Amino acid sequence: MDSILITPLTERPSLTSRLYEMTETWPAFIPQDLVAGALLSRVAEDFPEYCVVATDGDRVVARGLSVPFDAGLDGREEMPDKGWDQVLVWAYCDRHLGNAPTTASALEITVDTEYLGRGLSYRMLTALRDGARRQGHDALLAPVRPTAKHLEPRVPMADYIRRRREDGLPADPWLRVHVKSGGSVEKVATASMTVSGSLAQWRQWTGLPFDSDGDIDVPGALVPVHCDTAHDRAVYVEPNVWIRHGARPSAT
Repeated sequence: MDSILITPLTERPSLTSRLYEMTETWPAFIPQDLVAGALLSRVAEDFPEYCVVATDGDRVVARGLSVPFDAGLDGREEMPDKGWDQVLVWAYCDRHLGNAPTTASALEITVDTEYLGRGLSYRMLTALRDGARRQGHDALLAPVRPTAKHLEPRVPMADYIRRRREDGLPADPWLRVHVKSGGSVEKVATASMTVSGSLAQWRQWTGLPFDSDGDIDVPGALVPVHCDTAHDRAVYVEPNVWIRHGARPSAT
């Protein structure tokens, strides 16, 4: 791990265009979220002070993205039920309108598949938290996607996050990383991401027939996808888990 260097993207802007060169394991339907499709690829360029990159020599091996937003405006809150989608939309609305941010939220930490299992996710999480601190925030929020939840899509997320190991830590590996890093599990973001598509699109994304009505278990999905053959539509509404990390800004 000594060969891996993690830096704020502001210090290595030339890597902005290379953040997606890694081998990743995201399900094919996740990028079809409309908010992600419209805005996510711009985050590193528009909010580099909230993003970090890890390299091993000349190779990009991990990225961490977060955004700031104003949680104090009327109708807003720090941890909205629409989670990931909502904070990304708010971040860009505030950027356009010139609203001063009050809160920072992580969007993703992605590690190249060849570098998984080496503790790099802990270091990336710390780097994102430090980035929020440097921008004056006292916390970094995160709408977290539990990595093992897809194995039990029919279990309600509220029940899933209550599961603990004998040592008291969360049973889910990614939630456990966050808690071991000092984060606190706050609440479920019930509709954090939404992917809607025709049945033909879902067949292309998943390889499944999507030929019957009702809830369908899809590999990689945290909850079932609802299929409506009469309207040629299937909709996936993904719950995430809000976690709060203290960032402890430096005294001025």
